[in-house]
Amino acid sequence: MPVAISNMQSSLSLGLPVASIGPSVASIYQRSLKLEQCAAIAISQSGKSPDIVGMAKSARQSGATSIAITNTSDSPLSQVSDFTINLHAGAEKSVAATKTFATSIVAGLALLAQWSGDDELKRAVAHLPESLAKAVACDWSDMVNALDGQNALYVLGRGPGWAIANEAALKFKETCGIQGEAFSAAEVMHGPVSIVGRGYPVLGLAARDAAEASVADMAHKLAGQGALAFVTSDRPGSAYKLPFAATGHPLTDPLALIVSFYGFVEALARHRGLNPDEPPRLKKVTETI
Repeated sequence: MPVAISNMQSSLSLGLPVASIGPSVASIYQRSLKLEQCAAIAISQSGKSPDIVGMAKSARQSGATSIAITNTSDSPLSQVSDFTINLHAGAEKSVAATKTFATSIVAGLALLAQWSGDDELKRAVAHLPESLAKAVACDWSDMVNALDGQNALYVLGRGPGWAIANEAALKFKETCGIQGEAFSAAEVMHGPVSIVGRGYPVLGLAARDAAEASVADMAHKLAGQGALAFVTSDRPGSAYKLPFAATGHPLTDPLALIVSFYGFVEALARHRGLNPDEPPRLKKVTETI
């Protein structure tokens, strides 16, 4: 999901159309795209997955400026890219990558701040160490016991927060064996809400941006209908309010939410007797074609 949040951030800040391109365009279907005057950004912790490497190589050959964001500066991805942004995250030992997800977003934010000339975003990025320290300290432990016996839930977000909701849903699956599904707060009423019965868990990841009211109000609405709903917002309503760390900028706030979530989901996995660093049937490097 670093790609999704980078897309949304670029669209909101620069007014540029941004799209996620499936690597299978190059790896499976062997098609070249017309990418002159485009920037093609590939994000990969290991920089080794053949499909991502193949797409980055194809994009460069098709006229794009190819940029690799990776934690492995001498990786195959770096070798086929014009520029490499090294995450410097150190060894990512856990299978369910967390620090490289977070640092990929930081790299994207820093790139966006320079590209757009947004001084407020530059300051927010510079102060992320202090902001994320506060995010780590946010206590979501009340939600651990509340999810006893639960094996499915929804995670709501909107805008850049929707990408964060997707990452949270994935981590519920990977580390806790919970069928987490992410939805836009605007789309959950278009069908998915039909299975939200009494006691069904819902986590609303509301950032301090223009979409906060949408996410928080939907969490409160579902709580009022009997859902077991939690939300990262102080807006009044029926959902349980979770503490959050405000970063002072709408594009950095979603990152703080996922950092708070990581501490919670690790505790939840261990509470369920699972090792969050070594999920079953997963490998550290996924080399898809």
